[in-house]
Amino acid sequence: ANKNWWMYATMAACQKLLRSSLWRLHCSVGLRLGTPALRSNRCFSILSDDEYSPRGPLLTTELSKATIAHKSDHLTPIYRVMDNSGKVLDSSQEPKLSEDSLLKMYRQMVTLEEMDDQLYKAQRMGLISFYMMCSGEEATHFGPAAALELEDMVYAQYREAGVLLWRGFTLDDCMNQCFSNHLDTGKGRQMPVHYGSKELNYQFISSCLSTQMPQASGYAYGLKLAKSKSCVMVYFGDGAAQEGDSHAAMNFAATLKCPIIFMCRNNGYAISTPVEDQYAGDGIVTRGIGYGMEALRVDGNDVLALYNATRHARHVAISEQRPVLIEAFTYRISSHSTSDEQKQYQDMDMVELYGSSLHPIRRLRGYLEQRGLWGREEEEALRGEARAQVRESMQAARRQLKPHIHNLFQDVYDKLPSRLEKQRREMMDHLHKYKDQYPLDLHEQ
Repeated sequence: ANKNWWMYATMAACQKLLRSSLWRLHCSVGLRLGTPALRSNRCFSILSDDEYSPRGPLLTTELSKATIAHKSDHLTPIYRVMDNSGKVLDSSQEPKLSEDSLLKMYRQMVTLEEMDDQLYKAQRMGLISFYMMCSGEEATHFGPAAALELEDMVYAQYREAGVLLWRGFTLDDCMNQCFSNHLDTGKGRQMPVHYGSKELNYQFISSCLSTQMPQASGYAYGLKLAKSKSCVMVYFGDGAAQEGDSHAAMNFAATLKCPIIFMCRNNGYAISTPVEDQYAGDGIVTRGIGYGMEALRVDGNDVLALYNATRHARHVAISEQRPVLIEAFTYRISSHSTSDEQKQYQDMDMVELYGSSLHPIRRLRGYLEQRGLWGREEEEALRGEARAQVRESMQAARRQLKPHIHNLFQDVYDKLPSRLEKQRREMMDHLHKYKDQYPLDLHEQ
């Protein structure tokens, strides 16, 4: 073996030279194809003397070329289909929705608006404990909802009840949840507006901000592993976008190439904090670049634009197995919740503007009228019908009994642990002893 050392040395040198030549060729071809080189100290292009980093980008001695400006005069445009009056600006962008779908969309938007008004008043009367309105953001519900399929999973934040209505959740279902009666699928154990439905593929709402986002990325990764032909849509607001969970969720989704649509409702405020105090860059859409995902900015009051954007995003998510970020520019014309007072921090002239001429319901109505599908008589009939249906549903929910007290201890453990069984007995003994102090007759027995 010692006598043939030169042969082994020559073979090793030839192998090293071959690997080097092949790697330089790979770098050149790879760079031209847009793929990074990852395993070499130096890399050149066959077509020029330019030297590249092993990770792909061109090397330079000019700091200005390697600098991304902290601010840019360029703002990402907002995609729209209709102007504020409902006129289609480019006929090629008009979606081919059926008349039935358009009318269903409009009727449910008006019904949601009426439900918001009635439940807000119900909270002020002390009939329910809490409520969050959707006023001014209805297009962000129904445009995407119409573009998705029922098998697509939705992770909502808390202001997307319209998605459930589109999928078949009834007014009674909403009222039963908000009044926490025994017909509530959550058995009265959550705050009002924390809807959910297993049958309609709509995950139950979590109160904590942005917790739904990493959960949604995980679910989407599961769909990828299962080779499913469906996707996930997760809603979040501009405030939730500042939470750590949002960054983790988008980074995981991008690196794992998950079929998920991130729908940001940028309504101008995180409770009372305006967007100017939340971020210094060009909104949320530009974050897509950092995560390496496609990102779109859409007029959040244009239901047709949201439909188109979501259809495109769904196609990308499923057929190309990669995430898409949509930033919907809208405006919250109500208080954050019934625990909030918008007059303390919002410009009420802006609230009036978005609540009238820029309102998404008014815009869709204009579109329907221009197509000859709607008129004054239909509008008056719908408003009266929606008001009556909401009131009837609310009264029915109020008359229902509250859930059984035992529900406090169910649906967490398969077998109730001894410590919780002890607590349950102590509670029942307490209620028996002081039964005159509690309205037990309002609960199922």
